[in-house]
Amino acid sequence: MRYLILEDGSIFAGEGFGGDQVTKGEVVFTTGMTGYQEAITDQSYADQILVFTNPLIGNYGITLADYESLDPGIKGVICHQVARYPDNWRMQTTLPDFLKSLNIPGIQGIDTRKLVKKLRAHGTMKGQICDSKENAAQIAADLRASKITAGVVKRVSTAKSYPVPGSKRNIVVVDFGLKNSILRELSKRDCNCIVLPYTTSAAKILSLHPDGVLLSNGPGDPLEMKDAAKMVQEVEKEIPLMGICMGHQVFALANGAKTYKMKFGHRGFNHPVREIATGNIGFTSQNHGYAVSRDSIDPENLMVTHVEVNDGTIEGLRHKKYPAFSVQFHPDSTPGPHDEEGIFDYFMQMIDQRKDNESHA
Repeated sequence: MRYLILEDGSIFAGEGFGGDQVTKGEVVFTTGMTGYQEAITDQSYADQILVFTNPLIGNYGITLADYESLDPGIKGVICHQVARYPDNWRMQTTLPDFLKSLNIPGIQGIDTRKLVKKLRAHGTMKGQICDSKENAAQIAADLRASKITAGVVKRVSTAKSYPVPGSKRNIVVVDFGLKNSILRELSKRDCNCIVLPYTTSAAKILSLHPDGVLLSNGPGDPLEMKDAAKMVQEVEKEIPLMGICMGHQVFALANGAKTYKMKFGHRGFNHPVREIATGNIGFTSQNHGYAVSRDSIDPENLMVTHVEVNDGTIEGLRHKKYPAFSVQFHPDSTPGPHDEEGIFDYFMQMIDQRKDNESHA
């Protein structure tokens, strides 16, 4: 028997699987019905305990091709049931064995419906996975006093630059907690990429003479990325720029907007987003606990391009003076719908147009 203890003192009991360590993290939930491997290996879940609302996970196993990172920062997995006999022609191992190899603990048998209803009503909570409930009151008090996700980007961003070779456009990718699927989309378009740490200066980026800069997704509070926002202020004036998720929030901060922590965030693959210019609605993959405040947007610099249909939150921004834009959702769509993959093509067009204008200047 293993237990999930929340900061409000709530206790959920279940059967342990995967790693057997005691761990604590921010407890969040995802509504995705598939894609459990991509979610677990997504660094945007670093320092979090992930609850799956789908009642059964693990039914098609684990494969190397679906990793979003090789050393995930997630702290735990909660589900109602893990598949006993997974089967898929691509499968290389099972979910429990995969989690055990990484020492990531999981609990099954929990009433996930009850747990998710609590998180929706009271907001994201901190929690601990452990072997005993005897000291639950002290554990809850310690959780309330802790700052679990502080400095998390430093723990998941690459420490050294590395290339992802291609032969066309030269793209600098700033890593706040990069998903491999973003690199896959750039590779599909034959981009020659270099991935840099989130601390890289504007001077360093500009010295590489890239055709475009992409700000990646990542975990934690965007307000910790003040130096990155200053970098964006300089780079966006010179080079076409695109932001995704955390990159979207950093782009907003760089241009005077503010961010706030959402009650329980958007995590799943069924979030409808409306493009304001066309009225078109696409279903999107999302994973974020922070959003850009609409009231803080300076209309002289930024325009809102996309909004979430259900709650009206900002899902896309574009600069009015520079070739720079951002989206809160994941156009790389791994896992999830492919409705918004064209965002990458828009970025390529922006780069090509800029290069064409410069060649005729």
